Amino acid sequence: MDFGFIRVASAVPVVKVADCEYNIEGIYHHAVEAYRQGAAVIAFPELCVTGYTCGDLISDGLLVGKAERSVAGLLEKTSGLDIIIVVGVPVRYNAGLYNCAAVLHRGNILGIVPKTHIPNYEEFYERRWFTSGTALESGAETEYCGRRRIPFGTRLLFGEDGVKIAVEICEDLWVPSPPSSAHAMAGANIIANLSASDELVGKNDYLRSLISQQSARTVSCYLYASAGFGESTTDVVFAGNGIIAENGRIEVSAPRFGYGGSLTMFDTDFQSLNHLRGKLGTFGPEAASGSYRFIEVPIKRAVMPYKRFFDPRPFIPRSEEDKNVRCQEIFNIQVMGLAKRLAHTGSKNAVVGVSGGLDSTLALLVTAGAFDRLGLDRKGITAVTMPGFGTTGRTYGNAVNLIDALGATLREIDIRPVCEQHFRDIGLDPSDRGAAFENSQARERTQILMDIANMEGGLVVGTGDLSELALGWATYNGDHMSMYGVNSSVPKTLVKYLVEWAAETADFARAEKWLRDIVDTPISPELLPPDGHGGILQCTEELVGPYQLHDFFLYNFIRFGMRPAKIFHIARSAFEGKFADEEIKKWLAVFFRRFFSQQFKRSAMPDGPKVGTVSLSPRGDWRMPSDASGRIWIEEVENL
Repeated sequence: MDFGFIRVASAVPVVKVADCEYNIEGIYHHAVEAYRQGAAVIAFPELCVTGYTCGDLISDGLLVGKAERSVAGLLEKTSGLDIIIVVGVPVRYNAGLYNCAAVLHRGNILGIVPKTHIPNYEEFYERRWFTSGTALESGAETEYCGRRRIPFGTRLLFGEDGVKIAVEICEDLWVPSPPSSAHAMAGANIIANLSASDELVGKNDYLRSLISQQSARTVSCYLYASAGFGESTTDVVFAGNGIIAENGRIEVSAPRFGYGGSLTMFDTDFQSLNHLRGKLGTFGPEAASGSYRFIEVPIKRAVMPYKRFFDPRPFIPRSEEDKNVRCQEIFNIQVMGLAKRLAHTGSKNAVVGVSGGLDSTLALLVTAGAFDRLGLDRKGITAVTMPGFGTTGRTYGNAVNLIDALGATLREIDIRPVCEQHFRDIGLDPSDRGAAFENSQARERTQILMDIANMEGGLVVGTGDLSELALGWATYNGDHMSMYGVNSSVPKTLVKYLVEWAAETADFARAEKWLRDIVDTPISPELLPPDGHGGILQCTEELVGPYQLHDFFLYNFIRFGMRPAKIFHIARSAFEGKFADEEIKKWLAVFFRRFFSQQFKRSAMPDGPKVGTVSLSPRGDWRMPSDASGRIWIEEVENL
């Protein structure tokens, strides 16, 4: 099955200035190694056949001719390699000399792409030698290396259906409107940049930001290869940057200032890139300006083991250095969302049901933050703890102590008597621990919160999170309902991460002890009586599955539109050594069954702030009929 991964490579060979035969050997060596490791595309630096720093020698007819003959030799040597090779070479066309990228495959030249923007810097006065490719006529062709009618121009795309490769050269990236922007609008999802960018203090950070931003704007894999060791150091030094970015994130990069060459590889997911483009709606044939010529060439797919990282916690920042910034940002979104709703309704009071679990803890923290932002006294937060049949001493104690530490107003209402009366009213045997026994407690708690809010002129702040909404792990018109759901787009793994972060902040220092214990408490709705030792009997993750898996499934299904087989495929890599294949398959089936059967709850979910790229709000993020069939998704899981 084609899972949509293509292995791309950025190569930086050691060069000798004006020694084409030496340089071709280095190029060939890297091409063979990349092919051996399964790469489908490899990009080399700008003018790597001759060396970029030739000065006036670059326009010498002898050197230009030697470069052409050397490329012809490379074609012959690589004729048996199923890999697209993009090399930098000077090419004479009519009366002009062009700084070009020659695109080679199996002994053929697919096309030649000249540089569009020719720099005029003191150290790189390329206009002295080169002509811009801008003025070339559409459909221009040339003869090169004994091959005739080779496509020659700036608007060339290479590939096959779903995969299109385009090329730009060095300075093209640095201008206000890079050619790659137009290439992407014409369908290119892999952009190769052949570069020779010298090193200056602080320049590398700016370069990396350019590459990451351009890959984000174009929703593409951006493949950057820049000149390295061997180029002349008469006035400048080249560090040999090999960088590969995908949709705004630099995924891999070569060590800089290496004495030898480098080969950097990454498996890009073109299916996910295309899915994201489809959701944006700004990419498509009608969006491209000018005519493009498409050169069809088969592109092989990458197979496991993949050269990319599949994050087992996609909702969590990868770097601990980003923790405070990211968590503060998410928390502020939640706080401002609730603050706006309180201000709009004129509410000076809020009501939160606090169980001593993760979700209600985060909701209470957010409510405290909103009150602080609005300059309201936290005593206006009525935090209600409602012990039921499954409440344990640990969660009850954490709830009470947390409320006190945050300065909210504590109300305790035991729901057991009213639930027992309700059981008698409806004729339910209390020993029947089925859905009615459990859900009646959730609905009773919601009724209490709503009525208190009416009495105090306040809002009920919802506690349910994104993971529970995805799985339908909520009681309809029970904990499913509120007047504003601050956690509605925060998945369970992120809820835990945020509470951990809150425990480390000065704002909630008084609550640190209780926050840390809440993080360590097993996740449970606590609707069934405790075990014989007073411990939690009903562990959610034993019943519905590990939230780490479900959040992984949810992220890749909603964000990238991955089919079940692909999710399973990459989950095996992401959770290798933690979950066996059969476990992943089991919970993946649970995820899709519950996701499709529980849409009716999401169709009636309350308002709440969107904090990330994945949300299930029926008002804008996820529109799905409540009675849509999940048959084909479930069958694919069963057939894995």
